[in-house]
Amino acid sequence: MILNDIAQLRQQLDTPLFAQLSQTADELGLPCYVVGGYVRDLLIGRATNDIDVVVVGSGIEMARHFAASLGRGAHLSVFKNFGTAQVKYREAEVEFVGARRESYNRNSRKPIVEDGTLQDDQNRRDFTINAMAICLNKDHFGDLLDPFGGLDDLKDGIIRTPLDPDITFSDDPLRMMRCVRFATQLRFLIEEETFEALGRNADRLQIVSGERIIVELNKIIESPQPSRGFVELHRSGLLEKILPELSALDIVETCHGRKHKNNFYHTLEVLDNVAERGGELWLRWAALLHDVGKTKSKRWDPAIGWTFHNHNFIGEKMVPGIFKRLKLPLDDRLKYVKKLVGLHMRPIAIADDEVTDSAVRRLLFDAGDDIDDLMLLCEADITSKNEVRKQNFLQNFKMVREKLVMIEEKDRIRNFQPPVDGTEIMKLFNIQPCRAIGEIKTALKDAILDGQVPNEHDAALAFVIEKGHTLGLNPVTD
Repeated sequence: MILNDIAQLRQQLDTPLFAQLSQTADELGLPCYVVGGYVRDLLIGRATNDIDVVVVGSGIEMARHFAASLGRGAHLSVFKNFGTAQVKYREAEVEFVGARRESYNRNSRKPIVEDGTLQDDQNRRDFTINAMAICLNKDHFGDLLDPFGGLDDLKDGIIRTPLDPDITFSDDPLRMMRCVRFATQLRFLIEEETFEALGRNADRLQIVSGERIIVELNKIIESPQPSRGFVELHRSGLLEKILPELSALDIVETCHGRKHKNNFYHTLEVLDNVAERGGELWLRWAALLHDVGKTKSKRWDPAIGWTFHNHNFIGEKMVPGIFKRLKLPLDDRLKYVKKLVGLHMRPIAIADDEVTDSAVRRLLFDAGDDIDDLMLLCEADITSKNEVRKQNFLQNFKMVREKLVMIEEKDRIRNFQPPVDGTEIMKLFNIQPCRAIGEIKTALKDAILDGQVPNEHDAALAFVIEKGHTLGLNPVTD
């Protein structure tokens, strides 16, 4: 429900915090307004504790007096270089800035900033729904100032720029990412002229840092239905600038009357499935990239049609390059996504065949603590329109999960460490590091994973002694 009654707005702002803001502004004689995202979210009933305040005058001066009026519980931070200040008080974070106007150099998204009026400040806002302001001064407390029809756009579910979208996006190209992000998070439509300007200005993204782009992209990925954002990024031409490997999946080829599925839209369906199941950010990244190797692996086989052999391994090798280019973290989060992309076909192969203990042990060994996320990804990957085939796969996945639990309880394979390690093998045979130790350790691991040897010390030691004999090694006795 959209609040559009002044009395309702005033009621929502009837809190001790806003009362103190109002009193402080009047004492200083400063016109003061709550603006931007807080107003938007207030109108649509979306709770937030981040409050943006614009002062026609010094935002820093207003922040200092406001913090002092709150007493010891308030924490003031001043950012003189940016002309802003922040006051943290209990659960709220109030950002203060003086009203300003901006102008841009074409080769930079950093504006030239000058003091301005409230109208100047509203003119520089990215979208109409973010350009509304509510007066906090006593005489006009709760009055909504909406020069661009943001309230109507909220009601209609529209994302639109206040001024010429080409100028808005060319001045600060990051706004294009924010445009798609807001449309995704709010489930709004992008107004036609605004959308067309995205395509015309897509090349301008090159002046935006990868770090800023990835913040917006992650917010799209973390939204309830991220596919909405990726469809808009793709339609506008922005996706090709950011993630051409994903954009390249939107192609369907036909040979001898047989065509393969569209792997781009399949990927988005998998991503939505993971999001619906509560998957965290990096699992969603794994879903987004799980089939990225299909473009390079696609082949036509006259006997069986289109194939994508080893696309998981090809995709796994592509992930580090994508992460590096996008300024994504190159730590354990990269390893996690890389692992899931590489392994995502394994549970499917097991579920499509007999679910053997050996295959499940090896899957558990390779996936380790990420096994549950891998299974969630693989279940999300079943998007077949053939309901019988889909249910058969899901039933088999259920069997795989049951065996994973049973085998882990019995054999303790997750994050497997051999019961007999290299140091004990060297001491047992009185040898220095050599190839034979590696052969024995590999043979022991395989024997345990294949269920030939229990995952316990005495049985493993007996196997090591027997394997040593085949290599001409004999245990040393005291």
